[in-house]
Amino acid sequence: MLKICCIGAGYVGGPTMAVIALKCPSIEVAVVDISKSRIAAWNSDQLPIYEPGLDDVVKQCRGKNLFFSTDVEKHVYEADIVFVSVNTPTKTRGLGAGKAADLTYWESAARMIADVSKSDKIVVEKSTVPVKTAEAIEKILTHNGKGIKFQILSNPEFLAEGTAIQDLFNPDRVLIGGRETPEGQKAIQTLKNVYAHWVPEKKILTTNRWSAELSKLAANAFLAQRISSVNAMSALCEAIGANVTQVSYAVGTDTRIGPKFLNASVGFGGSCFQKDILNLVYICECNGLPEVAEYWKQVIKVNDYQKSRFVNRVVSSMFNTVATKKIAILGFAFKKDTGDTRETPAIDVCKGLLGDKARLSIYDPQVTEDQIQRDLWMNKFDWDHPIHLQPTSPTTEKKVSVVWDAYEATKDADGVCILTEWDEFKSFDYQKVYDNMRKPAFVFDGRNIVDVEKLREIGFIVYSIGKPLDPWLKDMPAVA
Repeated sequence: MLKICCIGAGYVGGPTMAVIALKCPSIEVAVVDISKSRIAAWNSDQLPIYEPGLDDVVKQCRGKNLFFSTDVEKHVYEADIVFVSVNTPTKTRGLGAGKAADLTYWESAARMIADVSKSDKIVVEKSTVPVKTAEAIEKILTHNGKGIKFQILSNPEFLAEGTAIQDLFNPDRVLIGGRETPEGQKAIQTLKNVYAHWVPEKKILTTNRWSAELSKLAANAFLAQRISSVNAMSALCEAIGANVTQVSYAVGTDTRIGPKFLNASVGFGGSCFQKDILNLVYICECNGLPEVAEYWKQVIKVNDYQKSRFVNRVVSSMFNTVATKKIAILGFAFKKDTGDTRETPAIDVCKGLLGDKARLSIYDPQVTEDQIQRDLWMNKFDWDHPIHLQPTSPTTEKKVSVVWDAYEATKDADGVCILTEWDEFKSFDYQKVYDNMRKPAFVFDGRNIVDVEKLREIGFIVYSIGKPLDPWLKDMPAVA
């Protein structure tokens, strides 16, 4: 029986291995992690991450051919294929600080694999890593492997949170990069055979390792670029009275462009986009390509500008101060159908409002109070370290309350900020919300999900990104 072990029981490792176990009943799959609480959660009825469909997949396989364990060395020793899906945070100090990926956890995993292995293994990069990481890992394994042969493959993930299980069931492509040697090709074929249990062969692409590693960074950079492009247009739309939804629809009907990732918003978030672009920028700089690096930096600059522009709009609309005013924050996750808050725009928006001394009442159906308080207290990039190595917040933010009822969040509020496009906010009873708010009542729609005209008829002053401005807002322009 082929045995697979995955080091790292996070957003990538857990769902990916669960689907492999479901689709390949003849393969034994173990997901290992040093975090006892995380593994305990994977073995419970309350999984550590929220992802539609994940519960069913895990419950069908757990205890049969899918196992979650803290005994890392045992399962690595027994495995034929070892996936490595550990954190690769952005460095906060030293060479490449603020851009380069910190490979401390990856190197530690590689050294442990070399120490415990007694048989030849295929080691698979599943984390998002810089180009040529496979080469560095290969050197560590070769120099510490005591004659054991390792083949290193790059198999980047292309999952979108909220649809990860469907993405795994029916991927656009599976990319496998390996050495262009007989041994490398044999290793590629072994991994290809795993995916071939359910993925059509034409969707399994094979490349060299560098191409596979770069393809992941490039894909995320292109997607983020589209979001920043439409967000840049949203600012111009507001300035001239155009409607960004109409503009993006017109642009998206061009078959060369297509409609996806053209929804204007308060900004992109998630664990990969910013981190991967910063990584790409660093690689370009290291390879003597400053103009290329500068090009990709602009994608992040526009994203930061969009978040600060949103905060400025809120403050300027409310008589240029939100001090002591109650602002309801609807949605904290970086997008709907996930509880993931990594790099969510809500963090910067909330910090901006708190900087102006606002009182925040936050509601999100999938994010805990502990997570929200942690996110608002943590330094940039701290989120990408294992949770037991993250700083713990010494106190809760006194001006922040987290509630489990959206109507409670909006009661007696001066303004409402919609920061996640949860479906429930589309069918909200906005008349009830309006009746229980202080007047004038403001709605700042950071996801363009409300019916602007309907809300204005109720009595709200509405700001919706990239839409023609409410007369009230024209009289109180936001200063960037």
